[in-house]
Amino acid sequence: MPKTSLFNAFSKILKKCGLPSLPIHSLRHTHAVLLLEARADMKYVQERLGHSSIQITSDVYSHISKTIEMDRMDKYEEYMKNILK
Repeated sequence: MPKTSLFNAFSKILKKCGLPSLPIHSLRHTHAVLLLEARADMKYVQERLGHSSIQITSDVYSHISKTIEMDRMDKYEEYMKNILK
C-alpha cells in the first residue's frame, strides 16, 4: 500500500471521528507506551518496534508515561519497605 494512501485513510478516519489531526507515527508511539504500561519487557518492545538496540527503545520510551513512572515509584517504595524491616 502506498504511504500516501495510508496517511490519507488515517486522516479521514480521524476526521470522521471528530479527532484532531495526528501523524500516523503517533500510533507507533501509543502502541509502545501501552506495551510498557502493561509491563511488557523492554527487550520485547525493542524487537516489536524493530529498533537496532534496546538503548534506543529505552531512551525514547522509558520516561514517557506517568503510569510507568508511578509504577516504578511504587516498586521502589515496596523495595525500601522490605529493606527497612
